[in-house]
Amino acid sequence: MKHFLDIENWSRKEHFHFFRKFEEPFFGVTVSVDCTKAYAASKKHNVPFFVFYLHKVLLAVNQVTPFRYRIMGDQIEVWDQIDASPTISREDGSFAFSLFTFTPSLQAFTEIAKTEIERVNRTPGLFTRSFDNDNIIHFSALPWIDFTSLSHARSFSFPDSCPKISIGKVTTDRTGRKTFPVSVHVHHGLMDGFHVGQFFEVFQNALDTD
Repeated sequence: MKHFLDIENWSRKEHFHFFRKFEEPFFGVTVSVDCTKAYAASKKHNVPFFVFYLHKVLLAVNQVTPFRYRIMGDQIEVWDQIDASPTISREDGSFAFSLFTFTPSLQAFTEIAKTEIERVNRTPGLFTRSFDNDNIIHFSALPWIDFTSLSHARSFSFPDSCPKISIGKVTTDRTGRKTFPVSVHVHHGLMDGFHVGQFFEVFQNALDTD
């Protein structure tokens, strides 16, 4: 479900109309995030770490309201729920786009992810399903790279306002503290650095909660 934002009475009305005219309206940041407790919790619950932290990402995305905004023509949709479209790798080195429907239950989400990953691995091609709505985040994992910045391939002629979130390699320091890089790219017409900061705060709290 969704409703439309009252842009005329929105405090960011001018910001929206300014940034939406840009050829590249997205901005991004990369932050090193502590995942020590989350990594241990994923092992405790016998949940793949990828699935565990993606669930935490969606918990944060759904709590920070501007991450649920999407541009539709001259209007802004406000979705009740945001799901994830992660890239899923196959054994042959290829990947495909998928859809993980969000649910607050980690157990239910794990089953959804397992079913979707198995479906993608049985289905050839890049687009293995349709995406009827844009109430999604574009998500990717780069577990081989401890990156410090990241850019995305984009078609500027294609209207897009979905946040893009990527997580990289887990590294462990001498004290046993684990971190991974998290890249967040968002449409500046819909939110600012303040809201991205809110996302990271909520995300870190979610990672630290068993």
